[in-house]
Amino acid sequence: MTNHLLQSTVFAALAAMLTLALRNNHARTRYWIWLVASMKFLIPFSLFVELGHRLTWQSAPVVTQPRVAFVMDQISQPFAATDVAVAAPSIVPALLLAIWICGLAAVLIVWFARWRHVAAVLRTGSLMSEGRELNALRRFDTDIKLISCPAQIEPGVFGILRPVLSLPAGIADHLDDAQLDAIFAHELCHVKHRDNLTAALHMLVEAMFWFHPLVWWIGAKLVEERERACDEEVVQLGSDPEIYAESILKICKLYLESPLACVSGVTGSNLKRRIEAIMTNRVVLKLNFVKKAALATASTIALAIPVTIGIVNIHAQTKPATPKFEVASVKRCNLDDPPAGQRGARGGGGLGDSGLFRTPCVPLQSLIRMAYIHYADGRALPEGSMLKEMPVQGLPDWTGSDRYTIEAKPASPQTLGMMAGPMLQALLEDRFKLKLHHESKEVPVYALVVAKGGSRLQPTKPEGCTPVDPQGPRPQIVPGQPLPCGFVDGDETGIRYVGATVATMLRELPLGREVVDKTGLTGLYDYHLDVVVGAPGSLPRPDDPGYSDMIATVTSALQKLGLRVESAKGSAEFVVVDHIERPSEN
Repeated sequence: MTNHLLQSTVFAALAAMLTLALRNNHARTRYWIWLVASMKFLIPFSLFVELGHRLTWQSAPVVTQPRVAFVMDQISQPFAATDVAVAAPSIVPALLLAIWICGLAAVLIVWFARWRHVAAVLRTGSLMSEGRELNALRRFDTDIKLISCPAQIEPGVFGILRPVLSLPAGIADHLDDAQLDAIFAHELCHVKHRDNLTAALHMLVEAMFWFHPLVWWIGAKLVEERERACDEEVVQLGSDPEIYAESILKICKLYLESPLACVSGVTGSNLKRRIEAIMTNRVVLKLNFVKKAALATASTIALAIPVTIGIVNIHAQTKPATPKFEVASVKRCNLDDPPAGQRGARGGGGLGDSGLFRTPCVPLQSLIRMAYIHYADGRALPEGSMLKEMPVQGLPDWTGSDRYTIEAKPASPQTLGMMAGPMLQALLEDRFKLKLHHESKEVPVYALVVAKGGSRLQPTKPEGCTPVDPQGPRPQIVPGQPLPCGFVDGDETGIRYVGATVATMLRELPLGREVVDKTGLTGLYDYHLDVVVGAPGSLPRPDDPGYSDMIATVTSALQKLGLRVESAKGSAEFVVVDHIERPSEN
């Protein structure tokens, strides 16, 4: 509440400066500015901040807040709730609430009593069906009802949805036709602009924030500007300024002012200033392009600031706290232990799984690649991604020869991607004292494109493969059922793909460089690549004698599929290890 009051006060101060800049323009413009300042008390910026939250992609719950978001929060909400809670005894909030309720009730009771008084006066009146007053009103081509009341209350508009115009009985005896026309023109201006409705809205603000002097000052400004706006309109419609001013003075002498702001009368606001403005009949300037642009800019900024705060706070959120393994065992394998039979790790979290993470005997280099490349953000990289084969530099020789097995249990079930990525990173940094950073540089690559004549890949038939979850456990082959989508199998004739994307083959192409998919083919295909791929360490590099023969073999195999590779440049990211130690086993 303290933050909301401060924001609304600052907003009202800015509105005051804006009305000062528009003091020579129409009063109705200034009236609407003050009304917006009033409505700000009913609409906290937090609603627009929440709108900013909804306009962007929601992320995980925030644990810590970066400096940018923190500063913006301090600007929009300088008073922290925790500070208030600590500084104030528990009885103070309840006491303040009780005082506020008492004040609210007092204001509502006073206004209700005045409303009943005005309603009672109207009930004593009679609907006019003839007379000079009714004839004068009908000259304005309006069907509003006219009521003659015996009470000595000034002419006024009563009601919001179905307003009626009340006149004190015998008013025609004191005003001539021109003066009567001027009074009716003034009251119909209130009806036209629904001034009773806007006045009632501000009365709600005054009732809820009765303790804030600013809302009462805004209320006085609203009455002042609405009366001046009607004065300007009456004179512009052709009423003689002297006759109009004289009619207002007669009303002031003969009748009492309306007791409610939502019953629009004639005599409100500073009478001396109104009469001076009417008699001088000064030229009211229309809003020029510059002032219209300034108003539009101010309105846009007023809405954009809280929305922007919401967007910035969401985008500036830090990553949520990464869960860690509750129990973890890291053991170095013996020389006679069998090496890993397959790439990656076994285990995983989620439904129907034990929640254990296990790796076979694999070199430490493979674990680092798994944690910082393949599952770096908790999700498996797509097949064919350049990052799949991202080089890891700065590793000592023992990280390639020393093999380790890891068995770890998370505190709660986790996905394979989370355990093989962020959680394994934390484990390696803790047990191996691993420190690293990333570097990007431009390197030569190959681009896979569609050859002339078009692709010859055969699209996978509907139901031709079983869809799999790329983030889930390794799919199992079920006899009699279609193979899993993305299935890859190699033999002495080449590599077979079922329900695979073009990108799936990229990591299998033994070209010694990264291969980037530029084919534009995004479907699932069944195809056979006539390339026999040996063990990763046996593939020739660009400076080996057999490299050119391998390129020719791959090129020929791709041509059969309607594809080809061409040299290109690409940006590759390197993982650079700064420090690593052998762990203490447990």
